[in-house]
Amino acid sequence: MASRDRPGPEAPVITSDAPGSFPRSVLAERHPALIRQVRDAFPYGPEQHAALDALLASGERGVIEPLGPGAHDHEQWRRWGREQFGRSWFEAPFLWAESYFYRRLLEAVGYFAPGPWQGVDPFRPFKQAELRTAEAAEELRAVDRLAKEPRSVQDRALLHGSLWGNRADLGFRITAGSGDEQDRPLVADDARALWSLLPEGGRATVYLVADNAGRELVPDLLLIDHLLRHARAGQVVLHVKPYPYFVSDAITADVVDCLRHLRAAEGAAAEVGERLWAAMTDGRLTVRAHPFSCAPLPYADMPDDLRRDFARATVTVLKGDLNYRRLVGDRRWAPTTSFAERTAHFPGSVAALRTLKSDVVVGLDADTEAALVAAHGQRWRTGGTHALIQVRAG
Repeated sequence: MASRDRPGPEAPVITSDAPGSFPRSVLAERHPALIRQVRDAFPYGPEQHAALDALLASGERGVIEPLGPGAHDHEQWRRWGREQFGRSWFEAPFLWAESYFYRRLLEAVGYFAPGPWQGVDPFRPFKQAELRTAEAAEELRAVDRLAKEPRSVQDRALLHGSLWGNRADLGFRITAGSGDEQDRPLVADDARALWSLLPEGGRATVYLVADNAGRELVPDLLLIDHLLRHARAGQVVLHVKPYPYFVSDAITADVVDCLRHLRAAEGAAAEVGERLWAAMTDGRLTVRAHPFSCAPLPYADMPDDLRRDFARATVTVLKGDLNYRRLVGDRRWAPTTSFAERTAHFPGSVAALRTLKSDVVVGLDADTEAALVAAHGQRWRTGGTHALIQVRAG
């Protein structure tokens, strides 16, 4: 599939072969640890254990091999991986290698094959555990406090709650002068531009492309309720993954779990849960899961049906680090590269809400970049300590 509307020269693709780099740590440390956690989370049998061991060995010492001919998506991955098979995992593009690792992990535990483990989410215990923490309970109690605040305070708190994801409590720091910006600075903040696309009473059509489940999806749902309740949106389409992906990425079952979590709460959070449940039943909130969401490709390569879908939106909001990498391209762009140019391929207006957890970033001014490097070296790119809101109005 040919890429569309790629402006200017391409930057180098990010790979995992540089010792000490963030991508290498993901493949060399995070992936093996995840395999061990998945083994311990379920009473898998010898067949699954052997397949997980083989995947571990392949990642550490082997080369990338194609899916077996019996896999339902064998031909698709054969096309996507024709330049990668036979190479070391560390030599392949980082985005591609991560995506294929999760596809092979699901294969190893029998997620796609007929049998007792078909359709069983290997990451579900981790997602559900997040909703049972004391921090998650406190975040729901904060909804009561926030409901008493002026609308402008609610706007900012709920937007920042969605932005910061599993640090959603930061979104509810509602006291003026609380030090929010100092504690969690935004490297780019186009919040005003985003709200200008969503005026009260405008009843916009908002697409929100979700990132993680659990404690990140809950603040996303709180924001969606806020948009619908105050007619900033007349319809919201929530895009999730069609199958488990990148450990905690949200699938439809996670949306239902979070709605039940809200409805089981007390006070204002329960009211949110009831409103969203009703919104799903009457079509104001729709959940979609397109196969391209799990493709190892940038959004510039999205298929025509998905492009037409996104084109219906007043604005598409993409959440999280992985969606950002796919939006601008997982390459070593200079941070001052134009966000508008890197997203010109995307149909209509687009916004990114992202906590920085990988090397890719664009759309910064030179002074901001220089100050970040002087204060943090390059750690600001990957540590989850900084975030951004970026908007391109279509």
